[in-house]
Amino acid sequence: MKGFTLLEIMIALAIMTGVILTVISSFNYHLSLVTRDRENTTVLLLTRAKLEELELLKKDAAQGTETGTFEPDRPDISWKLEIAPTAIALFKKLTLTATWGRERRQLSLVHYLAK
Repeated sequence: MKGFTLLEIMIALAIMTGVILTVISSFNYHLSLVTRDRENTTVLLLTRAKLEELELLKKDAAQGTETGTFEPDRPDISWKLEIAPTAIALFKKLTLTATWGRERRQLSLVHYLAK
């Protein structure tokens, strides 16, 4: 007898289907990781630049809160700055929190500034 039986073909197709589905789901998972990492990097760079900008503008501010967005480039990402005193009178604490995405993910950077 030459050739394959129907049972052998069905088993081979089942194995191939399992392998293909595993590869596709793995590819989709890693693609979502790359997208999330790109978003995190973008938000981190924007937040660091904004913190440096606000550090120069708010050098004399004692304490307070300010909010905004990264318009015009990224209006979907909002930021909130909190200036608070520290236990050491010579320093103040700047906390810049960026919020983005449907899940409202957050990233906070803290910087201590000499008065």
